[in-house]
Amino acid sequence: MIPYNKKLVSNARTLRKNMTPEENHLWYDFIKRLPFNVRRQHNIENYIVDFYIAEKKIVIEVDGRQHLLPEHKEADEQRDSDLSSWGITVLRYSNNNIRNNFNSVGEDILKHLELNSRDLKPVR
Repeated sequence: MIPYNKKLVSNARTLRKNMTPEENHLWYDFIKRLPFNVRRQHNIENYIVDFYIAEKKIVIEVDGRQHLLPEHKEADEQRDSDLSSWGITVLRYSNNNIRNNFNSVGEDILKHLELNSRDLKPVR
C-alpha cells in the first residue's frame, strides 16, 4: 500500500483551495473529463502531488519556473525516483506548456493513460 502522510492533509487542503491558474485550467478543462477518479493535491509519502490517478498509478505535475533551477531539478528527480519506487509514473508539464500547448498536453496525458479523446466525459 502506498504510504499516506496525515501530517500533510492540512497543507494539501490549502493547496487545493489555492491552485495556480495553470492547475485550474488543466483540472477544469481536461482532467475532470477523464474516466478515472483523480485526486487533486494528494499526498503520497512525504510529497503532495498535483494530481494523482491511483487506478493507473500516474501523477501529473504542473511545474512553474522555479523547477528550472538546479536545486529544484535535483529535488524533482529525487521525488520522481521515490514515487517510481512505488510503481508511480510522474508526468511533468510546465506552466508555459499548459498555457501555450494545452491540446498537446492533453494528448500526451491521454497517451500515457492509453485513452483517446472519445474516452473523455462530455463537457457539462
